[in-house]
Amino acid sequence: MLRTTLTGSRIRERRVIRGLRQAELARRAGISASYLNLIEHNRRRIGGKLLLDIAAALEVEASLLSEGAEAALIATLREAAADRPRAGAELDMLEEFAGRFPGWAALASEQHRAIASLEQTVEALTDRLTHDPHLAASLHEVLSTITAIHSTASILVETKELEPEWRERFHRNISEDSQRLSEGAQHLVAELDAGQRKDATLNAPQDEVEAFLSARGFHIAELERGGDATVQDVLTGGEEGLTSAAALDLARRILTRYREDVARLPVAGVVEAIRSADEIDPAALAARFGVETGRMMRRLATLPGAVAAELGGPFGLVVCDASGTLTFRRPLPSFPLPRFGAACPLWPLFQSLSRPLVPIRQTLRLASRSEGRFTVHAVAEPVGVMRAGREPLFEAHMLILPSPAAPDDDSDRRVGVTCRICPKLNCRGRREPSIMAETG
Repeated sequence: MLRTTLTGSRIRERRVIRGLRQAELARRAGISASYLNLIEHNRRRIGGKLLLDIAAALEVEASLLSEGAEAALIATLREAAADRPRAGAELDMLEEFAGRFPGWAALASEQHRAIASLEQTVEALTDRLTHDPHLAASLHEVLSTITAIHSTASILVETKELEPEWRERFHRNISEDSQRLSEGAQHLVAELDAGQRKDATLNAPQDEVEAFLSARGFHIAELERGGDATVQDVLTGGEEGLTSAAALDLARRILTRYREDVARLPVAGVVEAIRSADEIDPAALAARFGVETGRMMRRLATLPGAVAAELGGPFGLVVCDASGTLTFRRPLPSFPLPRFGAACPLWPLFQSLSRPLVPIRQTLRLASRSEGRFTVHAVAEPVGVMRAGREPLFEAHMLILPSPAAPDDDSDRRVGVTCRICPKLNCRGRREPSIMAETG
């Protein structure tokens, strides 16, 4: 909550802006100059009729003097300071700065938002350039066509005596390759634009399914209600229908599992169990209900938005198969997940694959623009029923819980999202250089 004791500072700033002497403002407000001096130095509280009289004398709304900068502005400035801890911003002076210099505070806030937006764009484009197979195919097509045109043109230039028939053929090849280049370049631009438009056609089945689930907040109300609703009803209903056969098949498997989770773990029972517990521990909750820990993690990540917010959520979830390939992603705004794999090898998600059936809990700090702090739970469990004589196939789940900010602690493990955009230095798990490496 903002401190009302800064009202005096705001009065002083407004008085200076208006070009009034302290004695003149005191006379207009009907008080002594010495008393106004105490108010302006925040040594006397002010409110009621006196505040209204001073506001009228300054020709401003009383709320501008009593409230000062909006809470959102203060929150953004605090976030900016957390993003750049090396700057040494004086947090104890934050509200006074916003109150005395609202214009400069707004400018700093807008610049912080602009920088964060640009960094998110860089991350998204870099992820696509590095891992998007469709974009890579488009680039390969353009480069191959350019090479073909160059080779044909070189022959025409270097060969002085060329049969008319061959010359015509080479001209035709250049014309056809130029047409291919034009189409390939247009397709490449469309691929790049697709990454910037929310309504763009999605390239991979997994992207299509994730957009389908995200539009519903990863919570399928039809399946929660039970009754006669089926997975097929969900797939064919609504405006966010799936188009490709591969996406439909993938969504059907996810929704079938979702329905099984609902049957074993009704929302009301899960919420009641969480409220009666000291903390959200998926392994302990799973033991209470007699289910697998991974199933409990999936249920926590699909709670209704309002319920999850009440419990401290929403909660992120990422699932991978035994090869380490991400098969399900429920990202958080503060903990983005790579779209095409190549996630940070330091995630507990991958550690759990080497320690199957052993729940792992760690506190992480994200090595990115925000240095967010999270409590994560991970576990690797067999898929299906284990049978004698058959090698088990494991699947790993990692639940991501936002954690309150705290001073840097050696016990907090620092991880990234993916190597290409991770600024962490001297990382033993790095696979490739980062374009956002820390300096200084």
